Amino acid sequence: MAGCRLCPGQSPFGGDAVGRNPTDRGKAGSKRSLLVDGSGGPLSVVVAGANVHDTKLLALTLDSIVVERPDAGIEHLCLDKGYDNPTGHGAVAAHGYQGHIRRIGEEKLDSHGVKRYPARRWVVERTLAWLSKCRAILVRYDKKASNYIGLIQLACSLLWYRRQWHLKF
Repeated sequence: MAGCRLCPGQSPFGGDAVGRNPTDRGKAGSKRSLLVDGSGGPLSVVVAGANVHDTKLLALTLDSIVVERPDAGIEHLCLDKGYDNPTGHGAVAAHGYQGHIRRIGEEKLDSHGVKRYPARRWVVERTLAWLSKCRAILVRYDKKASNYIGLIQLACSLLWYRRQWHLKF
């Protein structure tokens, strides 16, 4: 089970991959699109301007996975309501995932009255919180998007290292 989530961030110095943030009075900002595995380990990250729609980043995020997927059949992908449109469904299907999007007013029970497996959105939120502990990532001070994405990838590799070290001891 994997999840994908966007996190907007401010970019006070501008640069490339920066756009007007529609939820922050038009200030310059950037988005981080993050894909994690079932336990919260980051698999992919993409940076774009804050004014880029979520579904446009979904295919880029799924394309930039750094590890090969196992041939275990269909994998599940938990998404939020921003991806509930034909573009989002097409990107999920093109990459061989089964998307799980809980729509507004949708019951949490299946047709037999049994409670369905809930979407685990908190795993992605927790990974974003771990990445926000790095001050250089929380507010984007880099003008070049390649430098900013490099810092995010370094923070992701530190998360993997800490998780592996914690499992050994």
